[in-house]
Amino acid sequence: MYQHIVLPGETLFSISEDYRTPYQAILAANQIPNPNMIYVGQPIVIPGIPDPALIPYFIDVSISNRTLSLYENEQLQKVYPIAVGRMLYDTPVGEFIIVNREPNPGGPFGTLWLSLSKKSYGIHGTNDPSSIGHAVSKGCIRMFNQDVEELGSIVPNGTRVRIRP
Repeated sequence: MYQHIVLPGETLFSISEDYRTPYQAILAANQIPNPNMIYVGQPIVIPGIPDPALIPYFIDVSISNRTLSLYENEQLQKVYPIAVGRMLYDTPVGEFIIVNREPNPGGPFGTLWLSLSKKSYGIHGTNDPSSIGHAVSKGCIRMFNQDVEELGSIVPNGTRVRIRP
């Protein structure tokens, strides 16, 4: 069972959007009598998301190096080249998890989309392979299609993703 820790400025509605989990399901799972009375630091159970502590994988993204590193049981398995957000569309820094996936989302998202626990952001393929290695996206982490397909075949939903500058 995954627990999100409430951050400043978050509401139950914004949390439900970030995790693509129905608002009512979060209310029910947490038995919250007044949804307007959540507080910073409060743990909120997100139903349907596996506990990342039970998943042996971890993804570390370096924006400045433009790399995505995959770890299994704390051992580096592979480093992939990526593209990151361009000016005015920064890639968000922080701790996230993969909450769901969509094969063949089409267009600039390539052959696979892995949603992060921040609304509108993900790790995805591309229809422009020459963009890899550059700061060109609207904040997402862009990979070669074959790389994101390989990554997606390895890591399950619930996998932790750390994005650092």
